[in-house]
Amino acid sequence: MKDPRIVITHRVHPEIIERLSLYGSVFANENSESLDPEVLKEKSAGAEALMVFMPDRIDEPFLACCPKLKIVACALKGYDNIDVDACARRSIWVSIVPDLLSAPTADLAVALLLALTRNIVKGDRQVRSGAFQGWRPVLYGSGLHGKKAGIVGFGRVGRLIARRLIGFDLSVSFFDPNLKEDKAPVAVSRTFDLDEIVRESDYLILAAPLGPATFHLFDRERLGRVKPGAFMVNVGRGSVVDEGAVAEALSIGRLSGYAADVFEMEDLSLASRPSSIPNSLLHASDRTLFTPHLGSAVAEVRLAIEKAAVESIIDVLQGRRPVNAVSRISS
Repeated sequence: MKDPRIVITHRVHPEIIERLSLYGSVFANENSESLDPEVLKEKSAGAEALMVFMPDRIDEPFLACCPKLKIVACALKGYDNIDVDACARRSIWVSIVPDLLSAPTADLAVALLLALTRNIVKGDRQVRSGAFQGWRPVLYGSGLHGKKAGIVGFGRVGRLIARRLIGFDLSVSFFDPNLKEDKAPVAVSRTFDLDEIVRESDYLILAAPLGPATFHLFDRERLGRVKPGAFMVNVGRGSVVDEGAVAEALSIGRLSGYAADVFEMEDLSLASRPSSIPNSLLHASDRTLFTPHLGSAVAEVRLAIEKAAVESIIDVLQGRRPVNAVSRISS
């Protein structure tokens, strides 16, 4: 009997390939760039298992090219780039890695907030330019002590962000209409009115997933309601904001700063997504701070994520239900 074909769409730790090679014939993209979609279809045509990452779009046309496919193992937490219903119709498992990414993403959110509000990147550039000649009354930023932070989206990432912010003596509140039980730390308050948290927060941190209810949640109208001079950090999904409207809010001073690790161009589930970050946002370099989706970019975390995806693949190839499955397959 021919070994099952396993396709890994992006570069992974060699240990991952070695482990999966015990269970099938492995094709692994060893480049840091995504495969061309048509090349990926060709490589996946006879595959029984896929390990996929955020840049991959797994939809009905793709699945039609993979008649043997049994599992799409996502090496990530969010899965809006995967058509889960289409997979379920074909009895294909979809698994995710829900918790391993949360802590490093929360760490990065706080790092972005501090770097943005305290002009850390600007200060580094000044020193390296040779302009620094000792202390001068310049680059005054915004301190966190005694201010108000509002977190939009209070899943695992949002809760961990809150725990970290409490240590800075901030007043922390959150908005999440989907939260069925109060999981907030004692020092964190909940509001059921998004506009209230928008109006009152000095710092807004977005940790919401992307869906119909959160697409452009922060559009021109809502950004017009933010507390004048507020700072915003986005580690949820790019399309939770309208990036063009964010650029406008920065240009008129409604927002003092915007930091993001996620961008609209990344949201593959949206057919009308932009192909690039707006120049109006990129050019606002004195009021913005961007990182290239580094939320889970911690070496030991990435390896743990890949290992978790591997175990889901092995489970399915051996006839078991994968851990953290998000598709409903009849047994």
